[in-house]
Amino acid sequence: MSRMIPLLKELGVDARWNIIQGNNEFFQVTKKFHNALHGRTEKITKNDFNCFQETSQKNIDEMELDGDIIFIHDPQPLALINRKEKVGGKWIWRCHIDISRPNPAVWNFLEPYVNQYDAAIFSAPAFSRQLPLRQFLISPSIDPLSDKNKELPQQTIDAVLEKYGISRDKPIITQVSRFDYLKDPVGVIQAFEIVRNHIDCQLVFAGGTATDDPESDKVLAEVRERANNNPDIHILLIPPGSDIEINALQRASTIIVQKSLSEGFGLTVSEALWKAKPVVASAVGGITLQIRDKFTGLLTYGIEGTAYDLRQLLTNPEYANWLGKNGKEYVRHRFLITRHIRDYMLLFLALEHPQDDIFYL
Repeated sequence: MSRMIPLLKELGVDARWNIIQGNNEFFQVTKKFHNALHGRTEKITKNDFNCFQETSQKNIDEMELDGDIIFIHDPQPLALINRKEKVGGKWIWRCHIDISRPNPAVWNFLEPYVNQYDAAIFSAPAFSRQLPLRQFLISPSIDPLSDKNKELPQQTIDAVLEKYGISRDKPIITQVSRFDYLKDPVGVIQAFEIVRNHIDCQLVFAGGTATDDPESDKVLAEVRERANNNPDIHILLIPPGSDIEINALQRASTIIVQKSLSEGFGLTVSEALWKAKPVVASAVGGITLQIRDKFTGLLTYGIEGTAYDLRQLLTNPEYANWLGKNGKEYVRHRFLITRHIRDYMLLFLALEHPQDDIFYL
């Protein structure tokens, strides 16, 4: 959003970005909703639903909402649709997560809100639902000129490695993710340990916590315990806004891994591919849109499969480099922010001209 809003303004769209408010209890609930919508087993109570509705109502009463188009991202602010009659305009729900196998109780609770929107956007075809509204497929994107993706001088990369005590004398396997169970950080360590039995290498797990994710501190503690002070496993808690550091870590890496158990899209994959890095990633969710197996990266299954693919690339650097080059070109044509903005502008036109085919527009 920080990159999208300025570009939309340059195109003449008066775009603004508002953020809902919530206490820790609300974010505990929305995290359970998030996990449940991804298909994870969660105990959801009546009090959880009440908490969601009460906090949503407070945001409905207090937020400034106006515009020709109101864009709502993900389930947390979904109930703001109750302001539609008063505010007017076209309302769009942008779903960033994989809801192909949602917990029925949570989805049945949220679906009446979704049904009030004029359109819904999903990142992958499998995420769409049977809904009485128009649905659009728009993949997320990266900005190649942002701090996280722009070219970096070698001295900057070296300085970041020195800061975190990461050596250049052995291959670096990296996963960049939130500390979240769905990113399977412990599974990443287990796969690395299998590889480490055969090849001298090191693992970097770089991630952060979030105010709306109360589980993240617990996951971080479990990951650190599982790493067991292994000097070849670097667990890095990266503060928000450290995009240059993330960029440097990815550029210094030999292989990027994304071993998610479920994934809405996983833009860290496109970020890595843009840097021409070979990527090993789980064949789940939106990751499968970014990686064409054995052409732009390797799609993997399970801990043993991840370890096998990592070993394959470490022992065949020419193949790894070929995958990385293919991956960068794939991202150039499909997952840059310019394509993303074009898709949004077409969507805005489509909502104003419901009888016209979007290809005509």
